[in-house]
Amino acid sequence: MKTKKKLSETIYDKFSIDFLRNQVLKNAYGNDDTVIAKLDPRILLVWYLFIGLVPWFVDDIWFLMACFLLVMVTTKLARVAGLVLLLFVVGVFTQTGYLFVVSLFFGGDASTVIPLLILTLKVATCSLASITVFSGLDPDRLSNGLMWYGCPERLSFSISYAYRILPMLMEEFQNILLSYRLRGNPPASGTLVGNVRYLCYQVNIVMHSFYPLMLNTAKRSRTTVEALEIKGYRYAAVNREVKKMKLSTLKVTYTDLLFLAVSFLWIALSVLASALF
Repeated sequence: MKTKKKLSETIYDKFSIDFLRNQVLKNAYGNDDTVIAKLDPRILLVWYLFIGLVPWFVDDIWFLMACFLLVMVTTKLARVAGLVLLLFVVGVFTQTGYLFVVSLFFGGDASTVIPLLILTLKVATCSLASITVFSGLDPDRLSNGLMWYGCPERLSFSISYAYRILPMLMEEFQNILLSYRLRGNPPASGTLVGNVRYLCYQVNIVMHSFYPLMLNTAKRSRTTVEALEIKGYRYAAVNREVKKMKLSTLKVTYTDLLFLAVSFLWIALSVLASALF
């Protein structure tokens, strides 16, 4: 009984709000020293545009497998948080397994494995490419890269601001959950029925926490907008000299060119292998 209690406490500690917050913040801000993070954001966006779109128009297994192996390597280099990878595996491969079971249930056979494998490779490749790029770019570098390609200033700033407000959202959500727990009276969780009631109680708290979370976030967003207006944000957003100064930090290095060369060489070899075999 004690062993079972210790095991449940360990699982609860592993998947607490603090653990989830640390994993999310690590994926968004804790990868500044990786190989992917040192690349120019413009190069990463071009690479992502190719890897994220081209596989959807190709059904060749050799090509899709090569793209998948490439993004696996880049994900490893980006040092993506373990929780994000776990959600990726659960989301992609369980859905594919579900489709395979459904196809067998409605009269399918082993021939459905190949189409499902192609679909899995497409989804997995695009998902891992997204994880690689957005875990290797901090808010400022992502905003600068989008701005260099002509993205509207307000849109690039909105994306950057969404990254920056993420820690505030996590902290605010945790505070609201703690306030509900302090004022609430949770049911006893000693039996199976009690555990089910306790789980429903926790889900109910989480659902009730979203409205005050959005309200408090809106208040903070208004304060942020007023501070930006005081500092002349709208003038700086349309001023060419300010934009030039902001984008002056972008520089394509030999590492960026090597990254592109290796990626497209690998893709070219996969196309050649597909043509030969």
